[in-house]
Formats: sequence, structure tokens, C-alpha cells
Amino acid sequence: MHDVAKPLSTKLNMRTKRGAVVAAIGGVLALVVLLAGIKAMQIGKMMRSPQMMPATTVTSAEVKEQDWAPTLSSVGSVSAVQGAVISAELAGIVSEISFENGAEAKKGDVLMKLDTSQEEALLRSAAAEAQLARTDLERSRDLAMKKVVSSAELDSAQSKFTRLNAVVDQMRSNIAKKTVIAPFDGQLGIRQVNVGQMINAGQQVIALTSLDSVYVDFALPEQHLSKLTKDLEVRVRVDALPGRAFKGKLTAINSMLDPVTRNVPLQATLQNPDHALHPGMFAKVDVVLPVKESVLAIPATAISYAPYGDSVFVIEKKKDAKSGRESQVLRQQFVRTGETRGDFVTVTNGLKAGEVIVSSGVFKLRNGMEVTINNQLAPKPEISPSPAQT
Repeated sequence: MHDVAKPLSTKLNMRTKRGAVVAAIGGVLALVVLLAGIKAMQIGKMMRSPQMMPATTVTSAEVKEQDWAPTLSSVGSVSAVQGAVISAELAGIVSEISFENGAEAKKGDVLMKLDTSQEEALLRSAAAEAQLARTDLERSRDLAMKKVVSSAELDSAQSKFTRLNAVVDQMRSNIAKKTVIAPFDGQLGIRQVNVGQMINAGQQVIALTSLDSVYVDFALPEQHLSKLTKDLEVRVRVDALPGRAFKGKLTAINSMLDPVTRNVPLQATLQNPDHALHPGMFAKVDVVLPVKESVLAIPATAISYAPYGDSVFVIEKKKDAKSGRESQVLRQQFVRTGETRGDFVTVTNGLKAGEVIVSSGVFKLRNGMEVTINNQLAPKPEISPSPAQT
């Protein structure tokens, strides 16, 4: 009897435990379903409500009309108004060099002397003979007045005196030519001779260049010839001095065109007080014509360049119909650009005067984006920028 009751109680305990486990699992599943439902309701509510993205801060610029004078552009080279390579006129041995490489020279300064000891000895001999010829001529004149000598003897004495004086003058000239002097004010280059060196006649000694003013030689196509007159303003830029512009005047228009290129050779003169320009420099030249055109100019940094077209971002005010909130949003506008000057570029199509555009950082923007304007640190574009020299 006891053996039969014991299995029955064991079976009841097992059933009770199994029911408790099932109830616990069911409770956990119910809790998971409840939490999932709550989370789904939250997500659905978030998806139904509009998300407000923070506005991006940008700098702005107004599209303005400006009067620009049209220009004719070309390239050329800088040349010296006065420049020469000083050479020795006679052969000889260099006895003295009186200059430093790259120094300034004044007109009449002695640059170099050649040895003249032989010429000076010959000069003394010729001068003595000339003095004797003078004495003989004076004696012949006295005797001729007394009819002691003939006119032929007097003429011979006169000829000898004249010839020997010419020899003296030649000796002095040769000595003077062995002293090389500066023919004008200018800056010296690098010497090509040394003391003690034997040089030949015509051998180059040193370059001398006047840099107070310089020429710029360039050319323009023949179709522009009717627009060119002397004294037109010329603007010059050189690669050696980026960001700096030099102003001058058109001073010469060649009377003949190049028969090969059909270009007219031109020459401009520029003042060069700080000697920044040097002969041989490559120059970019703009000839400013005496008329002006009205253009729409914007900062070049406002242009977003792309293969499919250049564009800008116009800042427009937009009012929300439901909330009445007013904001500033971007509208991408494709444009056509024209001439560039300094930090500005002209727009020939796509914009109107008075519109406000984003002036910098356009690569990070997109159409319809909400923005705020802050121009406190905005760069100031200039027609003729002059970067600070370091």
C-alpha cells in the first residue's frame, strides 16, 4: 500500500513543477511582447513627427553690379630701358678692379683698369719728340721771316710737329681706353674677369643695367590694333612676385606687324623704384581699355565647380505654413561665369543683382538646407589683392 502511494505523489510534484516553469516562460514572453509593443509605438511616433535638423552657419555676399573696364591680355618679357654688357675696347692685362658684384654704379665710376706701363713709356717718348718738333718749328718760323730757310722747310717742320702731336694724342687715347668706366647709372652684375688676367679687345667685363624703370615687350593680335593708343594703362604681373601687380603705360606701338603671326609688337614702360622687376622676367600683361562695362561680380569662392556645370547657393527666406516659423534655406542655382579679376568673378547668366549667396564653404552644402548667416570672420574679397609680404 505504501509502495503504491509513493509514485502517485511523485508524479503530482513533477506536474506542479512543470506548470510553474511554463507559467514563468509565459510571463517572460508576455513582458517581451509588451516591451516590443511600447518600443514600436515610440518609433512610430518619432517617424510621424518631423525631425528638425540644426541650421548650418555660412558666410554670405550680395550680388552687386560693378563697372569693369575691359582688358586685352597677353604675355611678354621685361627688358631694360638702359642696359649693356661692358666690354674692354683694347687688349691688355687687368691691373685693377674697382667694383663689387651686384653693386650700384654711377655714371663715370671707374670699373676696371688695364696695365698701361708700356703705353705710358711710349707717351713720354712721343711727348719728348713732340716738344722737340715744337722747338724746331718755332726756329724755322724765325728763320723763314729772315728769309734764311725756304717755305718748304717751314712746311716740313710744321708737318712733323703736327704728326708727333697726333702720336701723343693717340697714346693718351689708348691709355684712356684701358680704363673702363660706367656709361650710365645702374646696377652691376657678376664680373667675368679677374686681376692679372690677359683679356682680348671686346671681351665682356660685366653687365650694367638701369632698373629705375623697365620696358615690358609683348604683342596682341592685329584685330585689336584699332583699340590701341599710346598712354593706355597697362597692368603687369610676374610669376616671381605672386599677388603683386605693377602699373604702367603703353608707350610704343610698332609701325609694322609680324608677317608670320599677324601680331602687333607693343612696349609698355613701368616705374621700378624698388628694383623688383629685372630684365628677362616672364610677364602677364593686361591692357586696360578706356571704356567701362557693367557686370555682376561675386566672390570666386562662391562658385561650386563641377563637370556638369558651375553653380552657387542662393539664400532665400521660407515660411512654414503650419507653424508660421521663418527660416533661411538654400537654393542651388546654375550659373555661367566670365572674366576673373583678383578675388572676383563675373556671372553672365543665372543671377540677379541684389540676391544673397553663400560666399564660402559651398562644397559642404546641398539644396534645401537650412542655414544661418554669420559674416564676422568672412574673408573680404578684393579686385587687386595684395598679400602681406613676409
